Amino acid sequence: MNITPLIWVITIAVTIAFFVYEFFAHVRKPHEPSIGEAARWSAFYIGLALLFGVGVGMASGWTYGGEYFAGYLTEKALSIDNLFVFLIVMASFAVPKIYQQKVLMIGIVIALIMRGLFIAVGAALIENFSWVFYAFGALLLFLAYRQAFAHGDANPAEGRFMRAVRRVLPVSDEYDGDRLTIARDGRRFVTPMLLVIVAIGFVDLIFAVDSIPAIYGLTNEAYIVFTANAFALMGLRQLYFLIGGLLERLVYLAQGLAVILAFIGVKLLIHALHKNELPFINGGEPITVIPEIPIWLSLLFIAATVAVATASSLVKTRGDRLREPEDALTDQSRDASDLRSRHRK
Repeated sequence: MNITPLIWVITIAVTIAFFVYEFFAHVRKPHEPSIGEAARWSAFYIGLALLFGVGVGMASGWTYGGEYFAGYLTEKALSIDNLFVFLIVMASFAVPKIYQQKVLMIGIVIALIMRGLFIAVGAALIENFSWVFYAFGALLLFLAYRQAFAHGDANPAEGRFMRAVRRVLPVSDEYDGDRLTIARDGRRFVTPMLLVIVAIGFVDLIFAVDSIPAIYGLTNEAYIVFTANAFALMGLRQLYFLIGGLLERLVYLAQGLAVILAFIGVKLLIHALHKNELPFINGGEPITVIPEIPIWLSLLFIAATVAVATASSLVKTRGDRLREPEDALTDQSRDASDLRSRHRK
């Protein structure tokens, strides 16, 4: 791709403009968005992302277009997993509904900044060190294992990092609107709102470590990496309110993401072998016995994995809900039987 500095400047400026508009049009005045508002804006941002991908394909070729769509789909799935953790943090800190938009907006901006830094570092490493593909591939395989077998009830708000923050900062017991600090008896305290933002920022850092190696496994173009991440994060705030109840039903999302990360990890390792320059591997010569995985297959595999994980989750949770009344009736019958037995005695 021939991306000039002017195109970079315009892209970054338009991205910033979208987030500034989001803040002044929707977030500045505290309120809980309606389902209709969340649905309209979610559809708008998803449609915009798809149109941009079509534009990339038409302007630069469909190889790059396919890389963008594969990257966007992967980053969107990881962002939804990110939302699930946001939901846990919000519940742990009991953030009032009307202030959740502000927390989400700040968290999304932090996520974009974190990923932007990681994108720049990743691009520099790839440009100068071919062995970095081995490192990224191994990291993704480790992250896939952690994603598949990590306990889903882990709460970042109660982790060691947040406990250390509470020891360092004087924290008030209650929220004071959406203020981050308050003055009491001549002392300055931070509110729980600031702690929420710190927790969200910490979560963003962890997810940036997941997402950037994953998308560099699909494309080497920093412009595609940035735009796929930006579009994946746009509309995430509205999506939070639109599918907040659905998030808890995506019980197999973590396993689906683990499969995707493992797939991309293997893809990176194969690519590393093709670019091999390490002297202790095949004498520093490339290994091309195993063919590289084409982008169309990557896109198909990622889309199918997301679809299967989502469908399986909904089928399981629906079945669990249907069994709940039967289990309740069984428990009631057992209790009644016990009462009759005790009465006979």
